Amino acid sequence: MKQAQNPRESAQMLALRALAWLAADAGRIGGFMAATGAGPAELAARAQDADFQLAILDFLLMDDRQVIAFCDDEGLPYTAPLSARAALPGGAEPDWT
Repeated sequence: MKQAQNPRESAQMLALRALAWLAADAGRIGGFMAATGAGPAELAARAQDADFQLAILDFLLMDDRQVIAFCDDEGLPYTAPLSARAALPGGAEPDWT
């Protein structure tokens, strides 16, 4: 029987899914790299870093259309990215100002 993941592990997996989803489209990943300053080499190197995972989710959450497209493509509820962000260290309260 497979053991359920804890909320942080689930959030990390969702952030990695979001990174893969962004990377599947040149425009999306280009926008992410421009917004974060991350280069192609950093994407894989920093993918396991909690701060980088927050950046992935923050970028996704900046545009409702992206959230909808990601969640539709991945079969997730529209609340999943924000819930994942909240489960990561330092992610409880996004400051959008």
